[in-house]
Amino acid sequence: MTSVLIVGAGPTGLTLACDLARRGIAVRIIEKSPEHPRSSRAKGPNPRSLEVLADLGVVDEVLAAGTAPLTMRKYRHGQPVADAQPFLGSRPTPDAPYDRPWLLPQWRLEEILRSRLADHGVRVELGTELVRFTQDASGVTAVLADGRQIDARYLVGCDGAHSTTRKLLGVPLAGRTAEELVMVCGDVELDGPDRGYWHQWLDEDGGVMLCPIPGTRAGWWFQASPERDAQGEPLAPSRDGFQRLLDRHARIPGLRLADATLLSTYRVNVRMVDRFRVGRVLLAGDSVHVHPVAGGLGMNTGIQDAFNLGWKLALVLTGQAGPGLLDTYEEERLPIAAWTLDITSERLQATLEAIKEPGGGLDSVFTPETNTLGLGYRWSSLAVGREKPDAPDGQSGQSGHDEQDAHDARLQPGDRAPDAPCRDAATGAPVRLFELFAGPHFTLLGFGPGAARALRETAAEHGSDSLRAYQVADGPHGPAGQVLDEHGLARSAYGITEDALVLVRPDSHVALIAPAGDTRAAADYLDRLKRLGA
Repeated sequence: MTSVLIVGAGPTGLTLACDLARRGIAVRIIEKSPEHPRSSRAKGPNPRSLEVLADLGVVDEVLAAGTAPLTMRKYRHGQPVADAQPFLGSRPTPDAPYDRPWLLPQWRLEEILRSRLADHGVRVELGTELVRFTQDASGVTAVLADGRQIDARYLVGCDGAHSTTRKLLGVPLAGRTAEELVMVCGDVELDGPDRGYWHQWLDEDGGVMLCPIPGTRAGWWFQASPERDAQGEPLAPSRDGFQRLLDRHARIPGLRLADATLLSTYRVNVRMVDRFRVGRVLLAGDSVHVHPVAGGLGMNTGIQDAFNLGWKLALVLTGQAGPGLLDTYEEERLPIAAWTLDITSERLQATLEAIKEPGGGLDSVFTPETNTLGLGYRWSSLAVGREKPDAPDGQSGQSGHDEQDAHDARLQPGDRAPDAPCRDAATGAPVRLFELFAGPHFTLLGFGPGAARALRETAAEHGSDSLRAYQVADGPHGPAGQVLDEHGLARSAYGITEDALVLVRPDSHVALIAPAGDTRAAADYLDRLKRLGA
């Protein structure tokens, strides 16, 4: 019996598999496609997903394989009218090292994650299709299309908007489809346009957008309003149709498509489920939420679902937490899904309004919120210390970001844990807090000398495998074992004015904030996890 069976080997499933495998959890990941898809689809990770990928140890490869966002060149009637750089004023900050999304085709990100997964001895099982399953109190039995069975303690469906897992569970993907909002998409090859720009030919009767695909010589993402028949119905995408659309809007003589593949028709859906878990079967990514592409949050929300779930599954499977910990996955991520539907719908509407005017374009889809660095779980039952807001309505679209703005700008339990540059007291070498957090453990930060005893006793009780403790000392000098916050950037990021303890979860969210002298705060928190659902 494997511990976790993951259905679907897209970015969500691969992120979850990598996170579980590095924790020593027996995991299998199956994919019904007979070969790895070459689809570009999502255009790349946003800043919060880059932090997740850094924790998994692949962000340098991701950054090397992709490019920073390109200048958007906008045209009207074939003539350039404006350039836009949505992230021109953005800069990395001490608490947030990634300030913009990164252009990278989905197939390349999947390659990188599959390679990391293989480092842990796990490979995607291609041509392996789930057709049904049964579950009981001890596990799940999955039946495959070829008649084979896989027994697992848990099954996670990461199999997309048409999820077989979700359908077998009988969980509806409720919402609406905006039939009037249709786009044709595909990967095309052509020479001619400057690959330093994301070209957007937008006219009153439609438009074409071409964005170069990093890592290719002549590959482009092609998006366009579709051709329509005499009844006004959209025509199916085709290479010839793409060429006609390009001729109509770009108006560049001799600009010919050499190839067009992975053609699809995209209709705007705004849908989500009302639960992420039924017994020992859980859902993540597009299987639980689909929404407008505006803001680029589809793949990113799935990656962040997986990062929230991975450590919880691992702790339950290893006996470090009770099965009730898995209830917090839905408690935390369902409101985020509702918020995602709201923000992407809002950004889509803003973009539709913007492109009516010359110079308007896709730059309006990006806002600070779409970086998802501000999302947190202040309402969560796992957030301990300081005053906690009421839990949001899972269908209201409220998120941790909205709650934080309304309640208190200070860092709170449930918030994303900020980064900060420090130094290792023993060697003087630079070290970032994110480097201390990376891996499958909790991290206990003790700010000031008053936290020394609590750090020492908690570390002795729980050991380095489950918890790592660091004293964050003020100033440029300190004894070995301390982390030096010589410029006060860590204290500032965490809003620490007096000595204090901060426990950081394995997914880099704050678990608790406690007085420095509370020697039992972190240990009691970890002990409570063991009793959840017992």
